[in-house]
Amino acid sequence: MEVLLNFGAKPNDILKPFVYQSLETALIPTINSMVGMGVVSLPGMMTGQILSGTSPNTAILYQISIMIAICTVVCLSVFTSLYFGHKTLYNKDHQFNFNS
Repeated sequence: MEVLLNFGAKPNDILKPFVYQSLETALIPTINSMVGMGVVSLPGMMTGQILSGTSPNTAILYQISIMIAICTVVCLSVFTSLYFGHKTLYNKDHQFNFNS
């Protein structure tokens, strides 16, 4: 990273592969749990609604909306932490900030 910075690369270009990898790493567990949802495992909320007499279609829609909300929150938290982490890595002159 330091060599690329010395050659004149912008910090955003240097960090782009790391951002993609960290986003993928953060989303893999959530996506894996979404893949088997309803086929391999029945979540507690969906099972409880079906047992209480709610229509299975309604229970499935609620479960899908919850899983999409969880995935959205994971994405937002990763983007937020990467955004603020990027600001602490470099100073205004695009030099490494070794003081933190």
